[in-house]
Amino acid sequence: MTAAETSAAPTTSGFLPKTHVSLNVRDIDRSVAFYEAFFGMAAHKRRPGYANFDVAAPPLKLALQEFTPAEGTGALSHLGIQVGTSEEVQAARERLLVSGLATFDEGDTTCCYARQDKVWATDPDGNGWEVYILLDEMSDEEDDHFETGGKASGEAACCAVSAQAKAGGPACCAQPTDGTACCN
Repeated sequence: MTAAETSAAPTTSGFLPKTHVSLNVRDIDRSVAFYEAFFGMAAHKRRPGYANFDVAAPPLKLALQEFTPAEGTGALSHLGIQVGTSEEVQAARERLLVSGLATFDEGDTTCCYARQDKVWATDPDGNGWEVYILLDEMSDEEDDHFETGGKASGEAACCAVSAQAKAGGPACCAQPTDGTACCN
């Protein structure tokens, strides 16, 4: 591929793909204040224990979830690419399968206070990558990944790639069928 083929350009849907970075933060209010000053814009979405920024230039979707990482781990939750259509998610799904990368699907899932369709892959160092489309913005009452009081439920904050997912099982946002909580 040439540099021109891999540079960001609008897709056939007209949507400009965005890099997605998800960070675990210790204090959501302090972090939101920092990123509002850093980007010079208000958060796109605020919910208890969660915020995101939808930056036009450079194209970036930054998600913050209040969660104290375990000792010795960093703040990075996961990375991703937001695309404009479900067909683009399907194309990524097929590309990842053909290339032999371990993937897992989360079709039409509720995560991070939104309905999404996504596919995941994990890089050789254990960093989770998702390719996703935002199907529907949702109110906080419709998302079941946070307990009353705004604290993340389960072993990790919303949408974090769980140990279960890294082993080929469902990701955090997947709804387990065995009755266990998200990310257990």
